[in-house]
Amino acid sequence: MNTPKNYPLSRRSFIKVSAATTAGVSMLSMAGCTTEKMPSPMKRKFGNFDFEVTTLALGGQASLQWTPADVDPVPIILKAFKMGINYFDTSNLYADSQLNYNKAFKTLNLIPGEANYDEKLRKSIWLTSKTCMRWGKPGWTERENVNNWSNGMPEVQCAVDDVKRSLTQIFGDNNGAYPEGAYLDMVLIHTLHNTAEIDVLYEGLETPLDPAGNFGALVALRDLRDGTNLTGMNPKNEKLIRHIGFSGHANPPAMIEMIQRDEYGILEGMLVAINANDKTKYNMQHNVIPVAAAKGMGIIAMKVFADAALYHKEPRWSQKPEDVFRKVGTSELPSRPLVEYSLTTPGIHTLIIGIGQIDEDPMKCQLTQNFYAAQIEPNGMPENERARIEEQAMLIKANSNYFQIDKVGLTAPGNLRKTETQLLWDTAFAGDAAVKSYEVLVNGVKAGEIEHQPQTLRSKPFIFETSLKADDKVVVVTVDKNGERAEAMLA
Repeated sequence: MNTPKNYPLSRRSFIKVSAATTAGVSMLSMAGCTTEKMPSPMKRKFGNFDFEVTTLALGGQASLQWTPADVDPVPIILKAFKMGINYFDTSNLYADSQLNYNKAFKTLNLIPGEANYDEKLRKSIWLTSKTCMRWGKPGWTERENVNNWSNGMPEVQCAVDDVKRSLTQIFGDNNGAYPEGAYLDMVLIHTLHNTAEIDVLYEGLETPLDPAGNFGALVALRDLRDGTNLTGMNPKNEKLIRHIGFSGHANPPAMIEMIQRDEYGILEGMLVAINANDKTKYNMQHNVIPVAAAKGMGIIAMKVFADAALYHKEPRWSQKPEDVFRKVGTSELPSRPLVEYSLTTPGIHTLIIGIGQIDEDPMKCQLTQNFYAAQIEPNGMPENERARIEEQAMLIKANSNYFQIDKVGLTAPGNLRKTETQLLWDTAFAGDAAVKSYEVLVNGVKAGEIEHQPQTLRSKPFIFETSLKADDKVVVVTVDKNGERAEAMLA
């Protein structure tokens, strides 16, 4: 097989499963491939964390959530551990997913307080759960379908409740108790949608914190991270989580605002939808992902297969076992290039994939094939190959990304204003190509140009030093890497 020059040579050491399928030769079957014979998984530095994360991570949905009658989800988790995967995803919203982790963790000796607790193994993995709670204290209306504890548990009314629910389900008795020493490596504010939610989340940070009133989830989660009790929600000063982040499927501008409003050092991770049909919608890869990367956040990709909408399912959220995809790609759209596309999107460190089934035959095992597909360097796919995969995915399932807001295209600079000596503006948003620069025109003449850099804080706008007369006509133009332009006029 001819390897493109841009592909790192280290990839040759990994068996390319889908390539073997295309050639009609089962290389893995011929090798008798088992987890004992598999190579060590590729890892990348995970944002600013002192942690090397495997490029493939185990998602908490698929058969871990909507378990088909003939599938036992626990061996999926155990096989992922045996392969050396070290990032594990779950959520309070994922039915029995956290309880399935509990069963696997008992087998792996990962329950703190038990005599055989393997603390070294626990420290070697990264365990993330999520909350859809926006408020940090009980008593305020929350989003539908996320208020009730399952299995007779007390009502969940805030983010702190959700953290404790995760701990009792994953490490405890699923009845409210969890052992001392149990913790989550990260909790994500899940599925961020709009600015109204962000306003709630930052209550008590951007506004005075009133423990007698209410406050957003972020300040409450910070207490659980730092072992403080500024909110009154952590009276035992427990340290139940290590890091805080958020996830988003839909709205890149809102996700950027979520990051830009963090003047407090709270957000350290982001889970983001990114697949080959990203540019058919308001795309993540040229908008929020570069901002999160510039902020040093750990960035996890999701929806690599658009929740199976790139394959057998109509474009909607999965709801039942029949929605779980249990094959390994299709001849029309192999899974390998889709995995590689997400992992070669600049800024991505790892990707979570929900597993429908594992199999002793490695050619039928989703986990095995996704493992090999994920052995790729960040720059391991040339731009022309990425473009080819985009075209193929769009032709086959153009409407797969039902979860993203509609495409807008390149926008003008935001909030253009001036002082006596400066022009200031906020970031533009990209269309099909990344933003390249901003041109400043005064009375129709180019006065200068500023290179675009991701704007990580609202308090740090783009600045152009200039002196203007009262009747000067000023225009600032966004220019992208394809030469497209969008302008804003100073009022």
